[in-house]
Amino acid sequence: MVWQLDSLYLRTSSRELREGLECFVLPAALAPPFGNLPLPDQLRFLVAESEPPQARETRRESVGRSSGETYIDTLRFLAPGAVCHRVKPADRGAALPDQTDLQSYDAVFVTGSPLHLYQDTPETRREVDLMRAVFEAGVPSFGSCAGLQVAAVAAGGTVRPSRRGREAGFARRITLTEAGHRHPLLAGRPASFDAPAFHSDEVETLPEGGTLLARNTVTQVQAVEIRHGAGVFWGVQYHPELDLYEAAGALRRQCDDLVSEGYASSPEALETYASMVEALHQVPERKDLAWILGLDEQVTEVECRLTELRNFIRFATEGQ
Repeated sequence: MVWQLDSLYLRTSSRELREGLECFVLPAALAPPFGNLPLPDQLRFLVAESEPPQARETRRESVGRSSGETYIDTLRFLAPGAVCHRVKPADRGAALPDQTDLQSYDAVFVTGSPLHLYQDTPETRREVDLMRAVFEAGVPSFGSCAGLQVAAVAAGGTVRPSRRGREAGFARRITLTEAGHRHPLLAGRPASFDAPAFHSDEVETLPEGGTLLARNTVTQVQAVEIRHGAGVFWGVQYHPELDLYEAAGALRRQCDDLVSEGYASSPEALETYASMVEALHQVPERKDLAWILGLDEQVTEVECRLTELRNFIRFATEGQ
């Protein structure tokens, strides 16, 4: 087995199947520490990768890993020694865990996806069914982007196309609500901040048991808690798990849409912007690029960017 180390995350070039689920295990000695937070000896995380197969492969061609693999790398950065399994509910014939299986995990994470939750398809039905099972099992869960939308629909809320257009690159001036100021999901975030974001859909109505924690002028629902059945879900519409390299790759993958919708004047202009984002990933200390892009440490510093995931892991491991 060959382990590859980049500037931020540890990645594995091989995978093994365990109990029908893809398993990624990284030796704790190789991983960066999780601050001063005491963690159990071995955590078990389940990552529900919401991307369908073609989107998964397109993303791998662009940035080298799927959304689920990005989540696993990020979780392994935050919780060294954790065992991470991955399931793919959008895949036809996917074997999904039952309630007993789900209850063997400390937490479930739901990734982003290009699927539209207001469309009734076999893929979206499987994703929503899995999320309903997570709620019923009472396992703490977290989701970003479409992961938030999946949880909202599973609990009785609705999703629609974004009324004020897509957020591509970064969600700007995300602002905490009164409840958000008190909620541990956003502990450590300032009253207003930016974050990597890519979405063209949004939560229209929160389900009963949903609490709005953050919003901005583009998207009314940027962060929520949902209590449904026996479960608790924390979610964000943005992507704390994405670094600037992956943000640049997502911009390039969406180039045609961004140009046709007027977000960039041409493919060349989009590439110039994406190149600056990638350059800032390579050298986060470059004040000139941060100034041009309008970004601060909430995006450029990994400890700030991962705030919500770090807070959720603390919540999941210390109990509800």
